Amino acid sequence: MSHPFPGMNPYLEHPELFPGLHHLLISEIARFLSPQLRPKYRVAVEVRTYETTDENSLQVGIPDVTIKSRQSANDSIATNVAIAEPSTEPVRVRLPVPWTIKEGYLEVREVGTEALITTIEILSPSNKRAGKGRQKYLKKREQVLESRTNLVEIDLLQKGEPMPIVDNNIQSHYRILVYRGNTRPFADLYAFNLQNVIPSFPLPLRSGDNEPVINLQELLNQVYEIYDYDLVVDYNQEAVPSLIEENKVWVDSVLKEKGLR
Repeated sequence: MSHPFPGMNPYLEHPELFPGLHHLLISEIARFLSPQLRPKYRVAVEVRTYETTDENSLQVGIPDVTIKSRQSANDSIATNVAIAEPSTEPVRVRLPVPWTIKEGYLEVREVGTEALITTIEILSPSNKRAGKGRQKYLKKREQVLESRTNLVEIDLLQKGEPMPIVDNNIQSHYRILVYRGNTRPFADLYAFNLQNVIPSFPLPLRSGDNEPVINLQELLNQVYEIYDYDLVVDYNQEAVPSLIEENKVWVDSVLKEKGLR
């Protein structure tokens, strides 16, 4: 089944789906770029690893079709504090055991010298909320911006705190940032919303090089169809994380038009 939305699919932002989508999109971008970059450059999938005890940073892989019955889960969990009564029996508790988090990203390197030319990042949920995941990413981002390395930063998540940009009042659901090391401190920001087609953008390389244009919308559509996301997503439920009312109405109209509701 084809991808039902003209741009990003809000159902793919589900916390149990997005980590898998993240991995697959990274792989598709690498597959698309590799033949266009050779023989001068090569593209490699790299992994950033860190440990955390923060459950908000945990990411799980693509679940099976039972996600359809869990799709209505709230994106926030209410907690109640209870006063324990004295007892001679122990109470089973859960400890903050460290978890290893792995986040994939791409590097474009010059063949022969192995010089790092461009870093391509797709933001994960842990990058957009307070905690070790955001701290780790911001540190890496600062290192890139201090160098002559180019950066492509793709944000396909409505929820969370966007990456810092100086003197920018643009509000949008999603963003793609294309930063060229030779135009520091300026960068090109592609700001777009749920209703928009994801904009295509050039991959920054060294000055004078032919730059491949990445059609992220096409790659997203391919991932959706190849990996059978229509068997995973229940479009009769509301999207998780929840949408603002205006977007709920728009999503409902799109899904009804496609016969999915």
